Amino acid sequence: MALSTPSTAVNTTTTTTHQLPKLFHSHSSLSTITFPAKLTTTHHLFSATPISKWRTNVSFLTSFLNKPKDAKPIKEELLDAIAPLDRGAEASAEDQQTIEEIVQKLEAANPTKDPLKSPLLDGKWELIYTTSQSILQTKRPKFLRSRVNYQAINVDTLRAQNMESFPTFNQVTADLTPVNSKKVAVKFDYFKIVGLIPVKAPDSARGSLEITYLDEELRVSRGDKGNLFVLKMIDPSYRIPT
Repeated sequence: MALSTPSTAVNTTTTTTHQLPKLFHSHSSLSTITFPAKLTTTHHLFSATPISKWRTNVSFLTSFLNKPKDAKPIKEELLDAIAPLDRGAEASAEDQQTIEEIVQKLEAANPTKDPLKSPLLDGKWELIYTTSQSILQTKRPKFLRSRVNYQAINVDTLRAQNMESFPTFNQVTADLTPVNSKKVAVKFDYFKIVGLIPVKAPDSARGSLEITYLDEELRVSRGDKGNLFVLKMIDPSYRIPT
């Protein structure tokens, strides 16, 4: 899942002054469907014309032939592009566009079509790139920023946990509700300031996350605020504390 947790520093109503780990935001969208403005004969009112069928078949065949079959070289390209960017904190607009283009190629080669049903999702993930400036804490001096951010997911219990490292050690836990086989709605329940002081999350602390690429090493997620998250697996056996 990628990484925005509602908190005071992440534009929520929480009153604490600490930056909390983040991975989700709230948003919704609608898709539109367009239809031909004119039909040549009433005979084709409920079926495609031979030309339309031909064009559809060609379009499908072109997409199938152009779809990447091996994700490994794309992953290597992505990791090389991410490496000098300090998880995205040093990324320019041009860098972000380059990463976005590589990620779209990787998403097209996604080997896991139903990630919420996959055991590959379970465990502890490390955030290696994001476009979320609030997660990167770019408005803080570098010595006050979390050095590493983690996210854990346990599919069997539908629980998630976001964690920051030194010097903040903040945490937050959340319940997950599947929206479809790739997307979850998120309801945060408790923050832990410096990993010790529990603070109940407000009811408005909600978000969602869509998993667009998943294998045993890498996960790509997109938040409903438009942010991109790239994470690497570090501990597939990790269990979120109850």
